[in-house]
Amino acid sequence: MLLAGALRTLIQRHRTGDGGNRRTLSPRGSLGWSALTATDIGYLMVGVGGPLAHWLGLPPVSVLHHPPVQVLGGVLAVLGILAAFGAQMALGASWRIGVDESERTALVTTGPFRWVRNPIFTAVLVTVLGLALMVPNLVALIGWVLAFTGIQTQVRLIEEPHLHRVHGEPYDRYTATVGRFLPGLGRLRTARRASTPGRDEI
Repeated sequence: MLLAGALRTLIQRHRTGDGGNRRTLSPRGSLGWSALTATDIGYLMVGVGGPLAHWLGLPPVSVLHHPPVQVLGGVLAVLGILAAFGAQMALGASWRIGVDESERTALVTTGPFRWVRNPIFTAVLVTVLGLALMVPNLVALIGWVLAFTGIQTQVRLIEEPHLHRVHGEPYDRYTATVGRFLPGLGRLRTARRASTPGRDEI
């Protein structure tokens, strides 16, 4: 959170005079607010709730409670943090938290965005999965599912329709050739309407 949240916000403010945070524009109870809130709760359940529950005696899920799995979790967490920060930096001045319907930012399709449309969210999900595997109890695993659900909602129902409205055909061509979270998966038909979320696997 310090690297991908606080530091990235400071860098954005230093470079552009704007911290890039638009989440306060979503009215309480709206879909955008709910998606971001669910994601944040998921993060907290994994990063704080899981370790706290472990300390209080909640047993881990036995099938995941093995040293190699925990080591893998640590590796995934570190790689995910670095990848998320790198993808955030690749967005440059277009980086935002949340959506401002009245704002038009440049469509970035270079760097990691050549391979997936949402590399930041992909890296965040890898990070949270890694953290959950380090302390694999039910609190952490449910937190990962909640974060995954919130991110899916934010991307499919908030950000993709917004980018379609803002960029139109160039964005449609981009979504037709580049996967949503993984290369090749979640590509959209170029003729889809702004209100229609993706129907591919991920």
